[in-house]
Amino acid sequence: MIKQAIFAGGCFWGMEAKFKHVHGVVSTIVGYTGGHTENPSYRDVCRDLTGHAEAIQIEYDNEKISYKDLLEAFFSFHDPTLCESNSRSFASQYRSAIFVANEEERETAEQVIAFLNNSGEYECKIVTEICDAGVFYPAEDYHQDYYEKHQVKLMDECGC
Repeated sequence: MIKQAIFAGGCFWGMEAKFKHVHGVVSTIVGYTGGHTENPSYRDVCRDLTGHAEAIQIEYDNEKISYKDLLEAFFSFHDPTLCESNSRSFASQYRSAIFVANEEERETAEQVIAFLNNSGEYECKIVTEICDAGVFYPAEDYHQDYYEKHQVKLMDECGC
């Protein structure tokens, strides 16, 4: 069965490029969610005028990958802490957040975060927000599949 998940973890270009390589992910769309402005633009999101995060909406086949496995991939793709080492580039649109559609997803996210906090994997505590999913606004076309369109390799630095 095809399901949907929404995550925010920094620049959506890199997050999308990484999720496209996860077995079981059917499609991805980058966009904005978690704010207060209808139909936000990239310019307004970057100016921190909308409250939205840069996010990725993922369609996945839950017979090939579980929601828990998607969360584990999500956490491996970014630093979900606000340690001194990464806080210099923090802006609210780049916050770490999981947008849950139901209580089961919320419980799974809480369990994964608790496990990671107790694992010693991170120097600092995870600050990823768990929020109810709301309206997801797809980003402008030039943001979709950005790495592919600009022939950026996953190991390349793109400034985000």
